[in-house]
Amino acid sequence: MKRALTILLMAAMLLVLGIPVMAQQKELPLVIEPSVIPPPPSTLIGVYLPMTGAAASYGQSTWEGIKAANAMMPQLLGRDIKLVLADTKSDRTEAAKAVDTLIRWDKVVGIIGEAISSDSIAGGRVGERHQIPMITPTATNPLVTEGKRYYFRACFSDPFQGEIAAMLALKTLGAKSAVAIVDITQDYCVGLGNYFVKSFLSKGGKVPFTAYIQTGEKDFRSQLALVQSVKPDMIYVPNYYTEVALLAKQARDLGINVPIVSGDAAQSAELIKLGGKAVEGMYFTAHFAEAAVTTKLGKDILAFYKKMYNKDLDGFGAMGADAYFLLYDAMKRANSVEGPKVREALASTKDFNGVSGTISLGDDGNAVKSAVINQVKDGKFVYVTSISP
Repeated sequence: MKRALTILLMAAMLLVLGIPVMAQQKELPLVIEPSVIPPPPSTLIGVYLPMTGAAASYGQSTWEGIKAANAMMPQLLGRDIKLVLADTKSDRTEAAKAVDTLIRWDKVVGIIGEAISSDSIAGGRVGERHQIPMITPTATNPLVTEGKRYYFRACFSDPFQGEIAAMLALKTLGAKSAVAIVDITQDYCVGLGNYFVKSFLSKGGKVPFTAYIQTGEKDFRSQLALVQSVKPDMIYVPNYYTEVALLAKQARDLGINVPIVSGDAAQSAELIKLGGKAVEGMYFTAHFAEAAVTTKLGKDILAFYKKMYNKDLDGFGAMGADAYFLLYDAMKRANSVEGPKVREALASTKDFNGVSGTISLGDDGNAVKSAVINQVKDGKFVYVTSISP
């Protein structure tokens, strides 16, 4: 009796606790929560350009080309590539600050920029200290890469550009004398002007004088009065587009109708907007012409860019894309984003079929590549010819 009572009490306790006595409870299926694996971190590439200020037209066009190239090739070594843009405000001090911020705060592994030489020289000093590979799309002054191991250029340099301008003057235009009018406040302008004069003189030309202007000036009548007094066969203006356009208008207004030749920095759509009919017929030594594109990468980016922006690729956009593709190619060949390894890969770049032509880079950071001659015809930049080194 006592034993039966004990069994009944135990059964009651089990029922209260919710444990079945007679029937076996069905096992519930085991549910395992899938582990959330975060994606690998993005590879950060810095871009420092003049998005505002006097050189904003260059920066905005270059940035569009870089973005198009990134959209075409957005991943590398299993990671997404993210672009980090810093505005230099067309200022040397701001350029140096921009590079410092990109390296110290954004932790970029490579940098594209700047578009103009003075700002590139300022920013390059900072990148060099941190051993961050840098590549400028369009800064042509030799001082940009001189004495540096981590700064490269996708474009030709001014000694080559000055020589081409001299050949154009002598052989194409038949000029025996030329006057140079140079913006003394810009490293690019002073350097290119000097290289042209030196080459032109060495080939038998005469340069009665070199006149100087400053960025932001709007009245060039005193310099043009000197031009009228010596009657040269042509005028060489290795300056930025604003000053070139205004000078051309004033020259034509004064009845000076000799050919005007300029450099790559003047080939901007803004030049034609500002200069109008006065810049018709002007020649340029330049980096890019759509009619000269022969490589597969060049043709691909032309189509991609037009679809992305609904307009044609211009020279600064093309060089921005080339700078991106060169850095991308070096990282891919290095199989790394480490500064020293990427630097060595950049220095060993040979016959890269870029947007603007075939490009080789050397240990000195300079590019060996052809240049094009363009001319303004009917309000557009028209391809004339290509000249190889």
